[in-house]
Amino acid sequence: MKKPGPKLAASATRLPKCPTGIQGLDEITDGGLPRGRPTLVCGGAGCGKTLLAAEFLVRGAVQFDEPGVLMAFEETEKELKANVASLGFDLEGLVRRKKIVVDYVHVERSEMQESGEYDLEGLFVRLGHAIDSIGAKRVVLDTLEVLFASLPNEAVLRSELRRLFRWLKEKGVTAVITAERGRESLTRHGLEEYVSDCVILLDHRVNDQIATRHLRVVKYRGALHGTNEFPFLIGDDGISVLPITSLALNHQVSTERIATGVPRLDAMLGGKGFFRSSSILLTGTAGTGKTTISSNFAHAAARRGERVLFFSFEESPNQIVRNMHSIGLQLEPLVKRRLLRFHSQRPSLYGLEMHLATMFKEIAAFQPQVVIIDPITSLMDLGTVSEGKGMVTRLIDYLKAGQVTTLFTSLTQGGHALQQSESGMSSLMDAWILLQDFEGNGERNRVLYVLKARGMAHSNQIREFLISDHGIDVVDAYIGASGVLTGSARVAQGDLEKAAVLASQQEAAQLKREVERKRKALERQIGDLRADYETEALELRRIAEQVGTRTLLLGTERTASGILRQADAKVAASTRSKAKPGRKI
Repeated sequence: MKKPGPKLAASATRLPKCPTGIQGLDEITDGGLPRGRPTLVCGGAGCGKTLLAAEFLVRGAVQFDEPGVLMAFEETEKELKANVASLGFDLEGLVRRKKIVVDYVHVERSEMQESGEYDLEGLFVRLGHAIDSIGAKRVVLDTLEVLFASLPNEAVLRSELRRLFRWLKEKGVTAVITAERGRESLTRHGLEEYVSDCVILLDHRVNDQIATRHLRVVKYRGALHGTNEFPFLIGDDGISVLPITSLALNHQVSTERIATGVPRLDAMLGGKGFFRSSSILLTGTAGTGKTTISSNFAHAAARRGERVLFFSFEESPNQIVRNMHSIGLQLEPLVKRRLLRFHSQRPSLYGLEMHLATMFKEIAAFQPQVVIIDPITSLMDLGTVSEGKGMVTRLIDYLKAGQVTTLFTSLTQGGHALQQSESGMSSLMDAWILLQDFEGNGERNRVLYVLKARGMAHSNQIREFLISDHGIDVVDAYIGASGVLTGSARVAQGDLEKAAVLASQQEAAQLKREVERKRKALERQIGDLRADYETEALELRRIAEQVGTRTLLLGTERTASGILRQADAKVAASTRSKAKPGRKI
């Protein structure tokens, strides 16, 4: 076998990485930060630099048993412990158990007086002692600008920066160094990004009065990484980066089918409903019945014993429960049995990413088998088209990974082309049902049809569906020469067709009666003719018998007369021969 060349062998060597434990960041960096090397985290005020660095230390100590040192130049140990506690991290307990060392270095430029050459030897001694005291594997320096604030000489600054980064590498620790962003460069001095092996840029921007944090890996020596901007959140349980992880498209699939709660709709889907863990899109204009169909879907799933999480962005839970009473749907017992949970918020309460993180948190806590989002367009309106599609992609990816069936409702704007209004997410869905208003004959009625249903046979017909006190009923719309008729026009057309059928039936019955009358008349005529025939035949037999009797009598009379007249012997013999045929003469 031919041995691989040096290039091929080198490509198989993977850079050692240090997992951060931060949700989503390890996916973006394909395993974490470069182990034993410094990483620069830069950004403006309030973007989350210190919290990201602190979480890197805490999760290293808790999840990976890697002690760490946090050397701060701006915030005191007490302030840092209080700030990190807002993320649910017990920094004080980790310090007490000697998992983390927090060292606050007070640096005040007004108190400094430059004398002789500037170097970081004292910092190295202090940091080295902290590392050795607990066997630290991770180090955080927050923030670098304070340390070099009093150093005007750029050459010396560059030299000391290189010396600091080289010293950290020689110690074999994975370091995270925070720095403030400059006006025309990633950092204030514009030097740190060049000597760092990995550079992560944090950004906190406001668009349309909605604040959003973004993260981007600008540089990563010796490793592939995601280069796009990814939104991230700071929540109760730390930082969460939201990458699009569904690019691999390796979700598990199921062949199980689940009912929709509307029997005639199931019939349109091959009689079995949707595939489990599929993503379903239900679109329509206002008032077409999207929430009603969604509630039926939730009711059917909960009745099967499945947990259903219903996200509503337009109506409160009490309003949905009350409205469903009008169609005979009782949701309160399912809520009390904890099979159905509502989560209602106004879309304007948070930004797009915070809503997504909140939904992830609710799903992880409730562990539902079915999720309903009504309507998803309320969230998509919070960002651009690409941001909205990215949000839906991340949500679908998360739910498919958990084998969760998801029903999205989408409010379609009247007058817009279907493909334009739904192009942002329709291609991501496994099934798509369209609800439309159909106006005619002075009425507005609802029609339904299945645009697509991947992997299953489905009806291509338009159906009218009715909402009444007894629930939803899907009926066949009239389609004929006059077009599609719904509502009272369909009923009137149905009555006309019934009347035409009834008239045809009556005409057929009348014709049948007439034929029956003629048949009976014919049978009577045949009977009369048969009677006449039998009478005449009887008379003919009687006459024939009379003729025979008369002939016999006549012959007898003639014979007797011949005897009396003494007829000759030949005649007499002949007569006797006929009378006695057995004798010879």
